[in-house]
Amino acid sequence: MIMINSLFDAGNIEVVHADDPSDIRLRIRRDVGERHAQWFYFQLCNARGSRCRMAIENAGEMSFPEGFRDYRAVASVDGEHWFRVPTAFDGQQLVISHEAPADAVFYAYFAPYSLERHQRLIARTEQHAAVHSEVLCPTPDGRPLTLLKIGSAGDRAPAIWITSRQHPGESMAEWWVEGFVERLLDPADAVGRALLGNSRIFLVPNMNPDGSVRGHLRVNAHGVNLNRAWREPDPERSPEVYFVRQRMHETGVDLALDVHGDETLAYNFIAGAEGVQRWNDAMEADLDAFKRRLAMISPDFQTEFGYPRDLAGSADLRKCTDYVAQQFGCLSMTLEMPFKDAANHPLEETGWSPNRCKQLGSSCVDAIWQTISAAP
Repeated sequence: MIMINSLFDAGNIEVVHADDPSDIRLRIRRDVGERHAQWFYFQLCNARGSRCRMAIENAGEMSFPEGFRDYRAVASVDGEHWFRVPTAFDGQQLVISHEAPADAVFYAYFAPYSLERHQRLIARTEQHAAVHSEVLCPTPDGRPLTLLKIGSAGDRAPAIWITSRQHPGESMAEWWVEGFVERLLDPADAVGRALLGNSRIFLVPNMNPDGSVRGHLRVNAHGVNLNRAWREPDPERSPEVYFVRQRMHETGVDLALDVHGDETLAYNFIAGAEGVQRWNDAMEADLDAFKRRLAMISPDFQTEFGYPRDLAGSADLRKCTDYVAQQFGCLSMTLEMPFKDAANHPLEETGWSPNRCKQLGSSCVDAIWQTISAAP
């Protein structure tokens, strides 16, 4: 008997029909609040050697249905190594077609980043002499919201803030964090050592652990989109933003990077804060220079494709990047990575993957170091 299981960390699927491997019908469960949905993650059991056709019937009703065009789902036998499988979207159904290579196979929208791995990342990182962790608050579900304070420089050194995974389904953001931290704390890496000694880094590896565990795409346990809560965060409904923002005002911010994934665009790109009232030529030059540096360092990053430039005065201060740029007048950016593949630098077997996220995180160590080194 075929079984579909999603009762685990970040699991999300509802079974409509699973009696016939050639006609498995599924639905994605909506986030709390019923507004958003797109993330899926489930395990197929007892189907080894069967040619399975798994149709997600409500794919056309998702938050970003165009994100399923030219998209391939990821699969894994061991939960560690993920590969792309044949996937088709007709505007209504997303159909995953795959001959199960094992008795149990995982399928997901993107390679998940589990709470256990998140906890191990924090535990491993805080063993470094230059790292201190601080729990800023309990989340609505009672999990710790952890800030990593990294660096050995004094209080006058540039304050670099990195926030990740405000949208929990964008798991590539925490894979990026893992690569960034590993490079930063490698004692044999000269760039990492220089950045540690000349800056104060404040890093939140996962802004939304509740949504991550619940299998949400976009919101926290109260149904709040955290990246629309920065102007007036509520300590009860969006404590994750409220307490991070409070610490930002205590430390100041000289450079900010908010790490995300984009469902639709098949590119790595950066969005700036050109719409804020205080935008000026110096902020424009800093943004352009950072993007040029990262594009030179990593061929996976590009500057041709991305979001349309915000018009002057059109900023949405509910968003992290716009709020921070307006409040601190600093270089504030949103890094977006694809759920699909990097169309400018594709890799057939894996598409955009955890290892490529980590490599981009590593490359950003160079880009940030070059940026603070160039500052007057």
